[in-house]
Amino acid sequence: KPVFNGSSPTEFVFRVFTTVPEFQVLLFFLFLLLYLMILCGNTVIIWVICYTTVVVPLMLSNIFGAQKPIPLAGCGAQMFFFLTLGGADCFLLAIMAYDRYVKLGSAVGLAFFLSLQFTALIFTLPFCGHRREINHFLCKVPPVLCLSCTDIRVHQAVLYVVSILVLTIPFLFICVSYAFITCAILRIRSAEGRRRAFSTCSSHLTVVLLQYGCCALVYLRLQSSSSVDEDRQFALVYTFITPLLNPLIYTLRNKDVKGALKKVISTKGTSESF
Repeated sequence: KPVFNGSSPTEFVFRVFTTVPEFQVLLFFLFLLLYLMILCGNTVIIWVICYTTVVVPLMLSNIFGAQKPIPLAGCGAQMFFFLTLGGADCFLLAIMAYDRYVKLGSAVGLAFFLSLQFTALIFTLPFCGHRREINHFLCKVPPVLCLSCTDIRVHQAVLYVVSILVLTIPFLFICVSYAFITCAILRIRSAEGRRRAFSTCSSHLTVVLLQYGCCALVYLRLQSSSSVDEDRQFALVYTFITPLLNPLIYTLRNKDVKGALKKVISTKGTSESF
């Protein structure tokens, strides 16, 4: 039977990165620089920008000064959009590995359905008034679950099953796809042809390993106080590093996009010369 200590909270606060002013300035400008680089590099792929924007602006506002509260509804909205956009990104990485035309709506629809169900499941839990600090810089499922005043074993089991669905199954599809791709590349006779083929796959494979590896370390292991602390470090990877690499796999590796960029640059240079 849950024990309640005071009324249920109406807002949470995030645990600060550091209370040292010099480090706060350093972290703020470091994360701001990475965020601006992501925005500039992903202007043609708005989906990835939305995924990052769900997290980074609020995180920047919480680096300086005292802890700033986030309303319960705002925390739920951030969790929902983070799960939806992140889940869709995992599904899209699996789709890209097969190099087939699949409508974006299928990946988004599945991620939307799973995120809506799980966010609703989390925010029907009772939260204790004395537990308000989220041990993270965003409203993620594991640290928010830890603030509940009731038994969360069923919710943790559901989280584990959903994580397997979103992470393990697509990753296995990617592995099978790359096995076939590798066999096809090895049948290429010229060394230069094999090198180019492997180079084409390398950027996508790098992002896959970063995205799925970090998410697996967060969601596919038993939760403890130490693992929640490590979760913040892994989250920084797929919040900043993966989006920075996304332009390489979504656009700059695409011949049509590179051709269009060259055409724009050459046209601009010609017009400026007159």
